[in-house]
Amino acid sequence: MMKEAMFYEKLDGGRVHCYLCPHHCRIPKDGRGLCGVRKNVDGVLFSMNYGEISSIGVDPIEKKPLRRFHPGTAILSIGTVGCNLKCPFCQNHSIARVGPEEVHTYPSSSDEVVSKAVSLKERGNIGIAYTYNEPSVWYEFVYETAKKAKEKGLLNVLVTNGYIEQEPLDQLLPYIDAMNIDLKAYNDRFYRELVKGSLAEVKETIRRSAASCHVEVTTLVIPGWNDSIEEMAEMAGWLASLSPEIPLHLSRYFPKYEMTDRPPTPLDSLKELSETARRYLKYVYLGNV
Repeated sequence: MMKEAMFYEKLDGGRVHCYLCPHHCRIPKDGRGLCGVRKNVDGVLFSMNYGEISSIGVDPIEKKPLRRFHPGTAILSIGTVGCNLKCPFCQNHSIARVGPEEVHTYPSSSDEVVSKAVSLKERGNIGIAYTYNEPSVWYEFVYETAKKAKEKGLLNVLVTNGYIEQEPLDQLLPYIDAMNIDLKAYNDRFYRELVKGSLAEVKETIRRSAASCHVEVTTLVIPGWNDSIEEMAEMAGWLASLSPEIPLHLSRYFPKYEMTDRPPTPLDSLKELSETARRYLKYVYLGNV
């Protein structure tokens, strides 16, 4: 299933310029963006993963993780394939770092997803979470589904890396009730060298989103990359400048995927970092311990 993409412009020579995310890919004919799921077909940009679901399940809301948003409820969670960052420690690389043709997916319409979510209300379901891979690269399907879900009284949740341009974010936010956003580090070297992104754009996503809906933030603490007390103090202080009530989840790193050159995050280090964050933020949680 393919659908013409939003947020792009046509260039000379059949190329297209995608501005869904800060990479601003300029894609030649038959080429794809860095995300692997937006393709130039004869000078028109298409979403290759539109309506293609790779993963689906009903999860506790706390698993997103969202600890301060309707605790004790469940949410229908769906995902597809693709991502616009290149994390070597990716926990969902089997769907995030592949193209649609490399994974078994099954087609679904936004109406079918919303109908499924409504039917699960009696089991405590409150809405739909767009998760598992990066939902922003599924933008057309997420946007369409979220609008229809809202009309049915369902809540919409994004679990995202926050690497999205302001225009598409602002267009989506009115339909989003909660987000968990990865703030992978508070140093730009981490973003540039390790995951091929930029810290400034993610901070702007957090700032804009926190002014519009419920936001919680997650940081995977990786030894030698983002585990200094000074960096955690800066990160927590900045989040507190938006609101000291933004929950922060600190997760423990384990060797995985392409990053196996360092040991798991020491528990003592994780606890010390959480104590630092609690000097600024009211809610700090430890995960994967």
